[in-house]
Amino acid sequence: MKSIFLVDDSATMLMSLKNTLEISGFKVEVAPDGEAALKKVQAGLKPDLIITDINMPKLDGIGLIREVRKLLRFTPILALTTESQQAKREEAKRIGATGWLVKPVGGADLLKVIKQVLPGV
Repeated sequence: MKSIFLVDDSATMLMSLKNTLEISGFKVEVAPDGEAALKKVQAGLKPDLIITDINMPKLDGIGLIREVRKLLRFTPILALTTESQQAKREEAKRIGATGWLVKPVGGADLLKVIKQVLPGV
């Protein structure tokens, strides 16, 4: 079973995405912000995929991607955000994001992108 690590400061978004992913057969781990997420990765969490919001308190998604890349070089990371700014997208890609999802993302769209970045799903 593939595991997905969701990071978002919106409890509603976390719950909604978690339900969609669990129904689709994924094991889901969650964190409410980048700082909590980084602690879990530093403690040994090795998910098959990370989906992170960009705009969060404490440590934002850009900072999280930058730090996680030092620990998990090959884990796909999807940035999930309301941002449509090209500059943020380019920065996320430059520091190691695999892809970009704009909120609100529907379950079918989310699963389609996951299939593209996670081999064997």
